[in-house]
Amino acid sequence: MDKHSAEAHKATHWLHAFEQRVFDYPKTILGLILLATLFFAAQVPNLKVYSDFADLLPQTHPYIQLHNEIKESFGGANVIIVGVEFTDKDIFDNDALARIHRITQAVDSLPGVNHNLVASVTHRNSRKVWLTPEGNVNSESYYNPEHTDLSAAQLDQLRKDVVADARVYGPLVSPDMHMALVKAQLIEGQLDYAATFDKIQQLRESEAAEGVRIHVTGQPMLVGWAYQYLDQILTIFLFTALIMVSLLIFYFRKAYGILIPLAGVIVSSIWGVGIISLFGYNLDPLSLVIPFLISARAMSHGIQLVERYYQELASHADHHLSARLTFESLFRPGSLGVVSDAIGLLLIAIGSIPLNTKMAHYASIWALSIILTVLLAVPLLLSILPKPRNIEIKHNLFRNVGYFCADVVSGERAAKKALGIALLLLLGGFYFSSQVVIGESEPGSPILYQDHDYNLSSKAVNDAFPGSEEMYIVAETAEQGGIKRPEVLKALADLERTMLLDPGVGGAKGAPDLVMQVNRLLHNTDPRWLQIPDDQLYVGGLMYTYMMSNPIPGALNEFIDTDERIANLVFYYKDHQGETIRRAIHTAKQWIAENEGKVEGLSIRLAGGTIGVIASQNEAAFETNLWVLPLVFLLIFLFVTLFYSSLMAGAMMFGAMLFATTLTYAYMGLVGMGINSNTVPIIAVGVGVGIDYSIYMMDRIRAEMTQLGDLAQAVRRAIRTTGLAVSFTAITLIAGIVMWVLLSDLRFQADAALLLIVMVVLNGAAAMLLVPSWVLVFKPKFICTAYVDEDGVIHADDSLSSDDAEAAPVGKGEPVYQATASIADASVKPSLVMTTKA
Repeated sequence: MDKHSAEAHKATHWLHAFEQRVFDYPKTILGLILLATLFFAAQVPNLKVYSDFADLLPQTHPYIQLHNEIKESFGGANVIIVGVEFTDKDIFDNDALARIHRITQAVDSLPGVNHNLVASVTHRNSRKVWLTPEGNVNSESYYNPEHTDLSAAQLDQLRKDVVADARVYGPLVSPDMHMALVKAQLIEGQLDYAATFDKIQQLRESEAAEGVRIHVTGQPMLVGWAYQYLDQILTIFLFTALIMVSLLIFYFRKAYGILIPLAGVIVSSIWGVGIISLFGYNLDPLSLVIPFLISARAMSHGIQLVERYYQELASHADHHLSARLTFESLFRPGSLGVVSDAIGLLLIAIGSIPLNTKMAHYASIWALSIILTVLLAVPLLLSILPKPRNIEIKHNLFRNVGYFCADVVSGERAAKKALGIALLLLLGGFYFSSQVVIGESEPGSPILYQDHDYNLSSKAVNDAFPGSEEMYIVAETAEQGGIKRPEVLKALADLERTMLLDPGVGGAKGAPDLVMQVNRLLHNTDPRWLQIPDDQLYVGGLMYTYMMSNPIPGALNEFIDTDERIANLVFYYKDHQGETIRRAIHTAKQWIAENEGKVEGLSIRLAGGTIGVIASQNEAAFETNLWVLPLVFLLIFLFVTLFYSSLMAGAMMFGAMLFATTLTYAYMGLVGMGINSNTVPIIAVGVGVGIDYSIYMMDRIRAEMTQLGDLAQAVRRAIRTTGLAVSFTAITLIAGIVMWVLLSDLRFQADAALLLIVMVVLNGAAAMLLVPSWVLVFKPKFICTAYVDEDGVIHADDSLSSDDAEAAPVGKGEPVYQATASIADASVKPSLVMTTKA
């Protein structure tokens, strides 16, 4: 059987016949796509744009399970911290104390606040406790709002009383006495970020005065700041759209070249947003970079199609045929690229962070929809529209990139040099990649710039106090009242001492401290009695004494639960950098491992508070990164290998991905960008998106080889044709992304945009230089032995038979097949073959 016949390739012949049938009913298919677009457009108004704190937490992680159990009793990560600083006096002033009290009351009135977990020097829960001459324990609030005109002597006594209380002096009043903290826990289910932020900002404005600085930090405030930039994000989208349209005008200077890629983007975006709305998912403002990237990829595929359409028009007067040949040439490799994009997106769901899981679901389907909305719809649209009058594409600046790359990879010797340089860069990349940290690499929030009000507030608070970042370690006993056992409290005290050896810990709070302080109080503040008694009943008596001295119910709630079975130890850190968190978790785990089982019935659980939550996110991000990238590499390798029936094709794409990804990590190591729940999705998506370029380039070289029969000429012409579209789409994508770098006040978005720019450049370089170099040096058989069957479909066998070709040394300017014309001149018109596999 003649292997060029359709009978020899029944599967591809059937697919080819199906693709031809598609062009028999272009209006019907476009009509169906239009109806689907109208359906998705009707869902767009239902889209919800907001952040849900629970979506950021890996719910299956043990730290988050603990966080969910204790957040209502001991508090969680949604903490508002207000620092009231007086620059020209200390806080022991009538006006200063009144101001702190007003701010405390305002914070206590925030929507969703847990009133039992509000703390301030002027709050009713902050109390002076003393022993009367009769042996009774009394207490009173440090500040009485009904007596605001204190004398100098009274203010001085108040100062001495506060300094004597370790629960207030240090945690709530700074050592220099110029700043006081107001702290509050917000209940997650009742949290309204926008309303909370607005009330806090109104409070700051109303209490602003000369010599007064009000600093505010905490997770709710951070999300609130992000909400403030929604209008700015829309402005950036507008500028991005204008830049992309301007580049399209400059590049094509034709209506079809401008309007058709834009139409593909619009339709694809409507489908994507409609899919999000249909799923009932919310669109998080911090994850808008991913939808933007998908839209940009839709434009990229549209540009590739229109570029190829004009190339075909140069060879065929029939624009219907040109549209069909464009479809046949690019639909399958384009679909392979889209599937690669979708793989990277879908695999993000492997992690346990709900936000990424949701994004993986809708973004992967959105990406796959590009097959219908762009790869299918654009050629069909071109086939029914009138033929363009002017089909000549004029030379412009962007085309020099493709010509330059074609000149660089001019032959096998140059290709070997290019691969050698790539290998050296790869080795250097491995070294700098090892410098990438898990988590944050600097203090403050990476979502905002270091000079932002939020980060400046965090720095001011952390400089004046033990720390605003809290880590909870929970101790559980088997029986009710077990926390009162002396051996339990002594073990917890030893855990505190161990944790305090960490230079990153500014202070601690727990039941052992409370028991020791009350014990000393009952012995006339003699420091020798600052110890834990050896009798459980005596410990219970100390706790009861403290509780009864406080007329406010729940005085012990911040330390132990009502059954006296669970206790919470709080440690204060000044930052949540990756190294700080790893050291904290390691120290705690080490103590637990060394002391496990020494106290019967006692178990220690990690970890709650801000530090515990971020630790869980960092561990989840590391685990996701550990699984996602290898799986992306493996699946794309398998798909490419199967698509082209060639291990060499899969190896070539694997090499391109390895080069771009390794150097991306090297960039992260150089600039100090950490691996966290924000960057992992960007990297995974970037790998899938970037491989499109290499797939298009490899496929075009293969197609040109069947026409030219000379490998060097095939490579050169592929770069000067498909390479033009690759370089332009990369430049267009970069030009759009760069607006996030220049205009966004959200540092995360700017950093993510820079990361994407690096990935686009590296993937573009891999496609334009490394893939052609690989082909020239290794001469893969699936390219060098490729032939075209009677359907116009490209195939490659393991070896050439004497019946089909006269073997000739590849790259010497001789034809590979007698049946295929050899055209060595790089100015030959574009090929007419359809690219696919056997």
